[in-house]
Amino acid sequence: MQGFEAFWLGLTQGLTEFIPVSSSGHLEVVQEIMGGRSADFHLFLEFINLGTFLALIIFYRKRIMQILREIFVERNFKFTLNIIITCIPVIIVGFLLSDFIEQSPFFSSMYTIAGAMAFIGILMICIDKLPKMKKVKDDHHLTWKQALYVGLAQCLALIPGTSRSGSTIVAGRMVGMDNKNAANYSFTVSMVVMAGVMVKSLFSSSSREYIAANWQMLTLANVVAFISGLAAIYFVMKFLEKKKSLQAFGWYRVVLATIIIIFELLK
Repeated sequence: MQGFEAFWLGLTQGLTEFIPVSSSGHLEVVQEIMGGRSADFHLFLEFINLGTFLALIIFYRKRIMQILREIFVERNFKFTLNIIITCIPVIIVGFLLSDFIEQSPFFSSMYTIAGAMAFIGILMICIDKLPKMKKVKDDHHLTWKQALYVGLAQCLALIPGTSRSGSTIVAGRMVGMDNKNAANYSFTVSMVVMAGVMVKSLFSSSSREYIAANWQMLTLANVVAFISGLAAIYFVMKFLEKKKSLQAFGWYRVVLATIIIIFELLK
């Protein structure tokens, strides 16, 4: 992989990981534009999560300290248990199906990516018209059942084009949170999932060999992903305060999905 590719993939990862438009889908599209998926593409994507993970840590440093205070000082474990409950479904499904998803041509198909983008996009457009659940004050007031529901929705993000933030924000809205609180919960859960993915990868000797052989490109991509990711979080959290903000992301997804399908049909 060349520096040019590493830069653009890092930028794409940073800009789209937190905006609910699907980072995996955009990374597949960018890779296709640059000549097609390389053999080490999946490994590269796993390790450029580090940059966006660090962006989350910086942005949510006060929130992290608050959670640690709840655990170790106040002995209040409700929120932490909800985070764990939300993570359990994707951990189980990811463990059982990760190899299948990586190897199956269905999940790397541009038609699959476009379909997933459009499906979640349509949900975002319609979300304000769906029946409203009882309002949840913020993510600290979720019940364990609501946390599990968000976790089940997060499993959809294993399909490229779905978006982890998109699926969990939509699920958060459907259980009664507003856009901003749903995003806060989504990104808090993302920190746990990202950390788990990176730790899992480091247990593989082939992954460690890949890092040693490609550390320059990975460093470049992660620096770019960190800077652009931090900017993207600030943008999306501010933008989600606006009315019908999810609809804007939804229409973007539907338009992009349409463009992808048209290009695939013309190939």
